[in-house]
Amino acid sequence: MEYLLPTLRKKQEVDSLIRDTLDKVLVLRFGLSSDAVCLQLDDVLYKSAKDVSKFATVALADAAAEEIQVYLKYFDITYVPSIVFFFNAHHMKMDSGSADHTKWVGTFHKKQDFVDVVEAIYRAAMKGKLIVNCPLPPERIPKFQLLYKDV
Repeated sequence: MEYLLPTLRKKQEVDSLIRDTLDKVLVLRFGLSSDAVCLQLDDVLYKSAKDVSKFATVALADAAAEEIQVYLKYFDITYVPSIVFFFNAHHMKMDSGSADHTKWVGTFHKKQDFVDVVEAIYRAAMKGKLIVNCPLPPERIPKFQLLYKDV
C-alpha cells in the first residue's frame, strides 16, 4: 500500500496540523509539484511514510499557494524543497553544519537518510530537546549558499 501524503494549501490546514500532531514528529515539506528536486524528495517521503508512521507524520505544503506564503516568509524559505520539523507544536531545529538550523534544504540521497533524520529528531524531542545534531555524514547533507536579504 502506498501512503498518500496530504498537500496543504491553506494557512488554517498548516496551523491545525502543527497544533494537532501530538507525540509525533511533523515533517512539513514546502515545495512545488512542478520542481524536479521536489518530486525527487516527494518520492523519498512517499516511500518512507509507512516506515516512520509510528513516530512521524509527513505532509506537503504547496509553496505556490497564496496562503502558504506567510510560512515561507516566517521560516525564510528561499529554496525549495525545504522541510521544517515540529514536535508537539514546537519547532524542532537541526544542526547539519550550516548557519541555518531551522530547516532541511534539498532532498535526501536515499530513504534511510530521511528515516535516520526523523528518528534522531523524535529521540531528541522525547528527551525535551529542541535542537538535534544531524545524524548523517557531511557528504550526504545538501550544501546551499545562504542568501541574506537586505544585508
